[in-house]
Amino acid sequence: MRILSVVEESVVDGPGIRTVIFTAGCPHRCKGCHNPSSWNPAGGEEVEVGELVQRVKLSGWDGVTISGGEPFLQSSALAELVMACKSLGKNVWVYTGYTLEQLDAMHDEAVQTVLDYADVLVDGRFEQSLRDMGLRFRGSSNQRIIFLNKV
Repeated sequence: MRILSVVEESVVDGPGIRTVIFTAGCPHRCKGCHNPSSWNPAGGEEVEVGELVQRVKLSGWDGVTISGGEPFLQSSALAELVMACKSLGKNVWVYTGYTLEQLDAMHDEAVQTVLDYADVLVDGRFEQSLRDMGLRFRGSSNQRIIFLNKV
């Protein structure tokens, strides 16, 4: 999986203290993006999913957040990571610039696996005109916090 970084202790990307994995590559290129260095799909470094899972396990935190970039550009690796984190008993949040409806319309088995296993999806592109610093866990009012946990 191509990632930019791993933040071992975050309190802004979901509830509690979380490990956050920032993926590389993003087609959305939202105006005002807080992480434009994530846009390059060749940026960052290639890391085995197992290594990421080990870092999540060793962190000891209850939650993991996968953000970007756009995590769904690497849907197979993302699915593997989400399933492994859930098997460790972690609460899993995934941020995406796609809407849930767009993800469903992809008819992609790996995308569906992520939606089946993740606890929460924060969806939608960041819209600078809808930016709201008062919102918790999202940057603009069009973005939704969707509780998924089907498994």
